[in-house]
Parts: sequence; structure tokens; C-alpha cells
Amino acid sequence: MHLFLSGIVFIMMKNQLNNSYAPNRSNLDNALREMSEKCTECKICVKQCAFLKKYGTPKSIADGWLSREGTSQKMEFECSLCSLCTAVCPVDIDPKKMFLEMRRNAVSTGNVDFTKQKILLNFEKRGTSKRYSFYGLPQGCDTVLFPGCALAGSRSQRVIQLYDHLQSSFPDLGIVLDCCTKPSHDLGRADYFETMFYEMQNYLVDHGIKKILTACPSCFAIFKKYAERLVTQSVYDILAKKSWQPDADIPKTVVTIQDSCTARYEKNMQDTVRKLIQAQGVSFEEMKHHGKKTLCCGEGGGACFVAPDLAGQWGEIRKSEKQGKRIITYCAGCANFLGKIGPTAHLLDLVFDPVSTLSGKAKVTKSPVTYLKRLLLKHRFKKRQNYANIRERKFICPDCQ
Repeated sequence: MHLFLSGIVFIMMKNQLNNSYAPNRSNLDNALREMSEKCTECKICVKQCAFLKKYGTPKSIADGWLSREGTSQKMEFECSLCSLCTAVCPVDIDPKKMFLEMRRNAVSTGNVDFTKQKILLNFEKRGTSKRYSFYGLPQGCDTVLFPGCALAGSRSQRVIQLYDHLQSSFPDLGIVLDCCTKPSHDLGRADYFETMFYEMQNYLVDHGIKKILTACPSCFAIFKKYAERLVTQSVYDILAKKSWQPDADIPKTVVTIQDSCTARYEKNMQDTVRKLIQAQGVSFEEMKHHGKKTLCCGEGGGACFVAPDLAGQWGEIRKSEKQGKRIITYCAGCANFLGKIGPTAHLLDLVFDPVSTLSGKAKVTKSPVTYLKRLLLKHRFKKRQNYANIRERKFICPDCQ
């Protein structure tokens, strides 16, 4: 009976989600017409973005699509989907929405080749696989830590330290090692994303989970928007409540902060991150682009795989703006990408090992060893305690792109 009811709920919720955001041509046409009618071509967004400098104003792009003249149907995958254009728009339009609908339309019509994004999709596929995934839910558990794929691979020890710290607030804390499937979401693979994400949410809710604690701002954004049956909270909110005592050996230094573009509108998260940095006895100075007007690190939207020159320009701007300071970020992806332009550390490195972090000696795992670290992390959690419910994800999206 329970399985039957769960199946009915799954169908009802899936239909509801299909009606709300599944790709169809009318969604794209509406987005294109809105852009064509409301964009004033002030070019404020163009001045901020190499992609728009190459292809033109949002209005000219929309008009080109509507007329089917002068615009490539592949260019939308060169956009970083970072929403800076939306943040600076004086008339409050959302070009990112248009570019995402373009991607969804390309996928739904079969007019796309993801050969160049194969590395990204394989990364996602491993994250949701039986080998890499693990759900450990203790008796009485209603809250789980969802560290995300990149953090679990690059900083597996930080995940352990974070979990141990959070247990003081959530004694029955569970762990979920899985992928939120944001790569597919951003590549326009809406059917795949919807099916995989909802299956995960359905399992968690059916097993009494009410709250997700995320360490990755991208995971936070996905859960906050789509996990309507769960409460989503950033781990930094919880960490910031502790009275931290700065280490006496911390060197006097000034850092700067990279706000993830997926947290562009998360003012509370941005504030708690800064509170945590100051709590470690560290001073910071803001870069020109921060908070709501932060820049993409170069990883956003998978653009780096199809237009590395365009995506790379974000890093060049950051290199200029950081003015030689060490970057502290709360996104493992940003830490990896910006590490190419100068010293960059994750906020959890600073919180749990400030001296090593500020001296550039914090241990960070690089690919492909990150996959081994994820397997070892899974093994450690698996052997950690007797869980009331465990699973390795075997679900595969049927009939998906």
C-alpha cells in the first residue's frame, strides 16, 4: 500500500513539475517576446559580459531568434548563466531565463550535441551512481547534510569535520552523498533533471527528512527552488552562530571574497560568510564586483567547455580585482577555477584549519584523485554508525535525453 501511494504521489508531483517548468516552445517564445519588447538596449549588461559583447544585446538576440536570421542556435551554450545581466538590468528583465529556455528547446528538439560537455555529464553521472552515492539516515533523523560533489572530492576531510560540528546542533544528522544534477539543469536537460531530482526528494521525504543542509551554493540554489517539500538551509548559517576563538598563530593578512554567482541574491548567506571570516580574526576587502554584482568564476553554465575564451575572461577580471590578495570562497567549483589565477581557499579550509589555509598549506585534492577521495569518504560514512535507513542510488531516469 505504501509503495502504491508513493507511486501515486510521484506521478502527481511529476505532472505538477512538468506543468511548471518542463520545456516547450511556448515557454521559449514567451521569453523571447518579453526580451524583445522590454529590453531597452541600454547596453549596461553588454559592458559587463564578454558573451553579450560577442552576440549583442538581449533584444537583438531575441529578435534574431524570432526571425530565425543572424543568430546561431548553439550560441546559448556559450552563456555562463551567471545572471549578472539580470542583476544590472535597470528595467528588471531576466536574460538568463531566455538563454536557459533556448537550451531546453534545443534539447527537446534534439538540436544539440553534448560531446564537448561530456566531462561535465560524466561527472554528474558518477555522482548519482550506485558506486558514489550514499544515504545514511540514523533513527529519528529529519535533517541531512548534502555536501555536494565537488566539496566531497576536493576536501573530503572538511566534510567529516563539518558533519561532526553540525552534530552538536543536529544529533541525529544524516548524510547524503549524491548529485543535485545542476549540470543537467543548466544544460537544458529538463526531463532528466526533473526525474532524477524529484526521485531523490521523494525518497528523502518518504523517510522522514524535512531539512537539507547544503555546503555548496549551487546545491542550495537547486534545492531552494525545486525542493518544495523540504526546507533548505546553508551550513554557513549554522557555523556563524558559534562563538569562534581566533587562532593565536593566524598571520596578519587581508583576504578578499568570491561570492558564487549562484548565491548572487542570497544576501543572508553572503553576510554570514563575512561574519565567519571575521570570526577567524581575518580582515577582508571587497572586490569591485561582489554580492549581488559578483562575477562568475568561469565554470558557470558549462560555458567553459564550449567557449573557454569567453568563460576565461571572468577569471582575468577577477585577477585584476583581487589585487594580489588571497581569495576566500564558499564554492568548491570557484575555488578550483580561481585557483588558476592566484591563491584561493574554501571557507571551510579557513574555518577548520586557518593557519594552514592562510599560509597556503591547506590540503586540497585535485582531479582525478578526487574520485578516489569520494569513494573513501563514502566508505568512512558507511562504517561510521548503524543507520536506520541506507541506500546507494540505483535509480536511472527512463526515456531521458
